[in-house]
Amino acid sequence: MVVEEIPYLLIGHLTEKGVIIDDIKAQEELKKRGYGEEMGEKLLLKDYEAIFLLFSGKLRVLKDGKEISINELVNMSKDANIWTRFLIYRDLRSRGYVVSEGFGFGVDFRVYDRGEYGAKPAKYVVFGLNEGTKTSIKELCEIVSQIERMGKEAVLAVIERRGEVIYYKIQSWFPYKD
Repeated sequence: MVVEEIPYLLIGHLTEKGVIIDDIKAQEELKKRGYGEEMGEKLLLKDYEAIFLLFSGKLRVLKDGKEISINELVNMSKDANIWTRFLIYRDLRSRGYVVSEGFGFGVDFRVYDRGEYGAKPAKYVVFGLNEGTKTSIKELCEIVSQIERMGKEAVLAVIERRGEVIYYKIQSWFPYKD
């Protein structure tokens, strides 16, 4: 497992919009590692990013001055798929990938090849399904085709009931033609 080194414990504050990082030095550390989205003079972490950093022991999250747990943060998320997102995000980050918000195919992420974040665009789009989820082949083919039209490689992440993630590279049967 690759452990991402953030040199000190981060402090985040839970707001209506999500977990906010105020400290400028912390913001810079996080941005260069592919975390968060600038919001004025603050950095807003996605729920799965905050949960991952909390899980990794790199972040403390405060709400009204009181520290909250991973379970509380998960339960406060407005994202019905937060646990699935977290499991995929955690697995990819632990493998050394930089991961960012996807393009809207459900549970999906843009994934940068190792060492290429900031230098090249994302190489992969990883989209996830929980084991046992019913989905049509047609729907999967449409997602894969859209990803390929963007010039990315499609990867399906299947989350087993025990929380393990298995990846499948998927290609459309017919190459896209205009």
